[in-house]
Amino acid sequence: MLLTIDVGNSHTVLGLFDGTELLGHWRVATDTRRTSDEWSVLLDGLVSGGGHAPVTGLALCCTVPPVQHAMREMVRQHYTKADVVIVEPGVRTGVPIRMDNPKEVGSDRIVNALAAARRYGGPCVVVDFGTATTFDAVSTTGAYLGGAIAPGIDISVEALSQRGAQLHMVELVRPRHAIAKSTSEALRSGIVYGFAGQVDGIVDRMAQELAEEGGTTPEAVTVIATGGLAETVIDECESVDVHEPLLTLHGLRLLYERNAGSA
Repeated sequence: MLLTIDVGNSHTVLGLFDGTELLGHWRVATDTRRTSDEWSVLLDGLVSGGGHAPVTGLALCCTVPPVQHAMREMVRQHYTKADVVIVEPGVRTGVPIRMDNPKEVGSDRIVNALAAARRYGGPCVVVDFGTATTFDAVSTTGAYLGGAIAPGIDISVEALSQRGAQLHMVELVRPRHAIAKSTSEALRSGIVYGFAGQVDGIVDRMAQELAEEGGTTPEAVTVIATGGLAETVIDECESVDVHEPLLTLHGLRLLYERNAGSA
């Protein structure tokens, strides 16, 4: 059994694979105060609670340094018999990185690029709706070309409610109308339609550049949405072709297959 762990700033997503089959997945809060022992108890409870066989392999990507340290300790102490792959410099990803400084690219973005290229082919754009909304461009040959980073939906809503004296947090559901008749509905309209417009605008520009780079057309670019907040706006996005909420977990499985046993 392979346990895949995607540690993000707000949430940690876990998946359990038997070969290529995803048997189960879970989403928990990312808590920088959680110790290695606490992580071990949490993961063991999720896996063993489903009656699954013991974990023999583990693949991890993490964008939160304090949590990565705790995860390393957890692996060292509690997964001594597992084959472990941590996404970091030196790990074979099979994804050429065409950035000025490849070390700047978050490990989750490279994993997403790998999964997108293998599952859908290039050229493609991955839109990951998390704490930040990231846009990652993958070439026809599967190379990571770069991307864009925008404030995420949740932090934008939180900032608006904190800085606006007469504004408040609202549940993010589809607004009934673009021209709202109440403050709550106006917030929903601005957030949902505003972020959808942002996604379509950035994707359109990226698709044009990918077409020029690869000698193809913008229509040939596949747009994949992922991340915990994708469902909030993707129904209003004209540019999204595929919703793949667990893209990173599948990328971690692919990366594990490339590296297992080489450490």
